[in-house]
Formats: sequence, C-alpha cells, structure tokens
Amino acid sequence: MIAKMLKTYVVSRRQQREDLLEALRTLGVMHLAPVDRGQAVAHEETVAAIDRLRRAQQLLGAVKPAGTKPHDVTTVQAAEEALAIHRAAAERRNRLGNLHRQINHLAVWGDVRLEQFAALREAGVRIGFYSLPARDAGAIQADLVQVVADRFGRGVLVAVVQRDGEAKIPDSAEPVELPPRDRHSLRGEAAKVDKELADDEKRLAGLAHFAKDMQEEINRLTATAQFTIADRGGLAEGELYAVQGWIPADKAEHLRKGLAAEAIDAGVEVFEPQEGDQPPTLIRLPRWARPIQGLMKILGISPGYNEQDVSIGFMIALPIFAAMLFSDAGYGLIMALLPIVLRRKVVAKMGANVANLMIVIGAASIVWGGLTGSFFGVDVPGMFHGKPLIVVSLDEAPMRLLMRISFTIGLIHLIIAQLWRAATMLPDLRALAKVGWAVFLAGMYGLVCMFVLAAPFGWSTPWPYLLIAGTSLILLFTSPSWNVLKAVAMGLANFPLSALGTFSDIMSYVRLMAVGLAGSVLASSFNELAVGAGLVLMVPIMIFGHGLNFGLCLIALFAHGVRLNVLEFSNNFGLEWSGYPYHPFGREQLQEN
Repeated sequence: MIAKMLKTYVVSRRQQREDLLEALRTLGVMHLAPVDRGQAVAHEETVAAIDRLRRAQQLLGAVKPAGTKPHDVTTVQAAEEALAIHRAAAERRNRLGNLHRQINHLAVWGDVRLEQFAALREAGVRIGFYSLPARDAGAIQADLVQVVADRFGRGVLVAVVQRDGEAKIPDSAEPVELPPRDRHSLRGEAAKVDKELADDEKRLAGLAHFAKDMQEEINRLTATAQFTIADRGGLAEGELYAVQGWIPADKAEHLRKGLAAEAIDAGVEVFEPQEGDQPPTLIRLPRWARPIQGLMKILGISPGYNEQDVSIGFMIALPIFAAMLFSDAGYGLIMALLPIVLRRKVVAKMGANVANLMIVIGAASIVWGGLTGSFFGVDVPGMFHGKPLIVVSLDEAPMRLLMRISFTIGLIHLIIAQLWRAATMLPDLRALAKVGWAVFLAGMYGLVCMFVLAAPFGWSTPWPYLLIAGTSLILLFTSPSWNVLKAVAMGLANFPLSALGTFSDIMSYVRLMAVGLAGSVLASSFNELAVGAGLVLMVPIMIFGHGLNFGLCLIALFAHGVRLNVLEFSNNFGLEWSGYPYHPFGREQLQEN
C-alpha cells in the first residue's frame, strides 16, 4: 500500500543551518523539496568528480587487479590516470592499426630499407622504379632490369639500374616514387606502440586495486553533493532558515523528537497534501511481496501518490508469466540457484529484492517445468502415468491447450484489474462500468477462442450474453446520469476502440505460449545438435546453446512478462505510473521493515 504523506516545513535559526541539515540527514526521514529548483544544484566540480570516478570505476571493473597497489597516487589521481590511460590507449590502438595497414601496403617493396637506396645513390648508382604492363618489361634497356613484383592486374613493378647515360624506358612505364618509410621502421614503431599498450595494461591492473576506494570516494562526494543541493534548496530569510519536503505521516513525531535530541532549535509544521500537490510515493508491502520492488526500481516506475499500488498483483503474476516463458525446470533451477550460491555478489550488484525475486521466479519455473516434463530441453517422465500433465510440442493438440491456458490466464489477469479498480472506486457508480468491462472481457474471451481455437460461439454458449451484459453496464455507467440517453451517448464515445482493445489485450497473452514453445524447441534442437556432434564437441555446444537460450529467456522476461503487467494489466486498471519514489535526505536506498 502507498503510505500517507504529510507536507512538512522545518524552520530554524540561520546560524544553525548546517546543524539542521546534518540532523535531517542523520534522521533520514524527510524527502526534501527545494524552494527554488533552479538553485538546488550541486557544485559543478563535485558533479564532475563523481562522473570521473564512476567512469574510472566502470573502466577498472573490467580489469583484473594484479601486482601491488600503487602508493604514489591518491584515489582521485588513480581515477584520473586510469581515464588518461584509457584515452591514450585508444589513440595507440588506432595508431597501431594504421601502422599495420601501412606495413601490409608496402609488402610489394619487401624488407628493403630506405638507407640502402641512399647508399647506392652515394656510390653513383642510379636506381628507379617503374610500373608498366608485363609485356613491355623486356623493352627496357639499362645496365640492370629486375621485375620486383606483380601488381595484381596493374602490370609489374620493375627496378631499373643505370650507372652512365640514360636508360631506355618505354612510354607505357610510369615512374614509382619510393615510399616515405620502409617496413623495417614501421615495424619498429609498431613494436614500440605494442610495448606502450602492454605497459598501459599493467598499470591499469595495478590501479584496479583502487576500485573499492573509488566507490567510497563516490559515496563521500555524493553525500557532499546531496548536502549542497539540500542547502541550496532551502530558504534563507533574515535570521531564519527553512526547508520544506514530505514525510510519512507516522514519522512526523519521530522528526520532532529527533531534532530535539540533536539540540536543534527548530519548528516543525506538517500539513495534509492539498489539491495540486504531488507527494512522493512510498510503497509499504508485506515481506513476501517486497521482491517486486527490486523490479520496479530497475524499471524506474512508480505509481502516483493518488493512484493505487498494484505491487502485490505484480508479485503474484510475474513468476507465473516467467515460468511459462522459461518453460523448463532446468532453467528455473539456474535462476533459483544463482542468487543463492552467489548471494553476496548478486545482492551487491542488484540488491536483496532482486535476488529474492530471482529465487521466486526460479521456483515457479521449476514447478511449471515439472508440469511440462522439460529439463534442459530433455523430456522427463511425469507423475501422471509417466507422462507430463502439460505437453509442450509443435503438435496441434498441445499447442491449442497451451494457447487456451495462456488466454485463460490473460482473462483472469485482466478481470482482476477491472474488478480491483472497481473496488477502489466505490461507492461511485462508475465502478459499475469497470464491472461491465470485466464481464465484457469474459465475453471477448469466447470470441478470441472462436477465432484462434475454432471453439464454439453462439447463443448456446454464455459468451454473447456476457458481451451484451458488459456492454450495457459500460454504456450506462461510464458517465452515469439521470438522463439515460446522455449517459449512453457518453458511454459510446470511447466504447468501440476500447472494445477492440480488449480483443488485442487477451490476444497479447498468447506470447506466453509462443515464447515458451520456441524456447523448448530451441533447447531440444541444441541437444540434438550436441549429441550428433560427438563427444568432443557435445559439452561446448550444450553450454553455448543452453546459455544462449537462457539469455533469450531473460530478455523475454522483460520484453513480455513485464509488459503484460506494466501495459496490459495497468491499462485495464487505469494506472498511469505518474509518480516518483520517496527518497529521504541522507538515505541512498530506502529499506522498509
């Protein structure tokens, strides 16, 4: 549920300005709202330093620490040096690529050095090079004529040596100038650049020891930036200094007592949100549903303060969708074991909520994989007379069953959205319109099954009656009025497009069947390919194949499983995700217990 917020003003003496902000940061309960957003910014130097440290940390995160930690630089200097090395290394790699291209381009000259030609000229030997058709090479008259290279369709390159007089050269010959550099000098420079790159990698490996120190410096500078933003976001007027913001209603007394305990002489006033106010959203969930908050944070979405929290619905639906998308107990086992075996790393990277959500999704996938009898693409005997309860295959009957299951899950999901929304609208008569949409969805389900599954649809089935009953409620109560004609006219305004939308909404859930079936077929195909490749290649092929398929399943989880909640369910619920999360000053990440 969404916690109740109170608008809060805190006023103290101006000389206690820093003490007040330090106390607010220590208490960590007030979401500050700047008086002037244009002024509430951190120092540019601090922001730039944080950015450099983060880029350096990201760069060094891909480097394995080696050697000893350098003691001749500070953490900030290490970050600057790492970024400078990264820039220089990019330039060196470009230079090295150009050198190798030049070396390949000069292959026609072989390994002759330019100083050798200079020595010949000093000795009075004149040597020239000409490009001409191979058939004309014999027409050259000189002391020495030597074909140096075939120029691949552009004739030949000929060296002509003449001590006295002039050599006779045919008109078809074109003089060729010596290159400005020879391959020997280019190789020498390339070797030097190679060594510099190796030295760069060695230095980066040493600087990688600073990664943890950089995070601590980032945290320190971030706290400094937040303090500056908070300070500039307040209002200084005469001898007084004031800040404003939002606080959970049950934390107001805690704020007053906390400021008093910190010896801050401050006045605290709280008010109910007024029309037009946009308080931050603080969602409090039972412990079992909190993992879904990790996904919300990744997606960066939050319901508005005056909207409804549907996190519990997401927490129930997402593992079911994910299980059908994975459609394999083996993949579910990996999903569940990763955050257990690598608990510290997963929590450090993604947070405890995401780690717990992965375990729940993995467990649900194991259950669904058991029902379908699939373990890493291998069919395993089920508990139902040795067969799986639900067969996943390209045969017509299993596909129809999977589609019906997908449509049924979609219907239940969307009806819950409509009825849930209706419950929040009571006693408003417009709630009956939401009930009407739930009934209409049930009728539309029959229409979808008729078109896709060739299921019966007629007056002998309940579907037409449900469509009529749902339509009646929608038309009468979308904009209820004592004037029935006016109410029906208002209800008709958006009804056609919305009615068509219910068809596509239910159809959207077929993706659960399609993606799960595709993953099962792909896993089975990789198994067959691995077995046919022989013992040597079997394991690599299976690791690559199932790794690829598992990665595609993770993408499908976001592309399809999340979509069905954030779009289809939320649209039917009427949720706009117009809010922003509650971030109290002094607490980087909120943990509600």
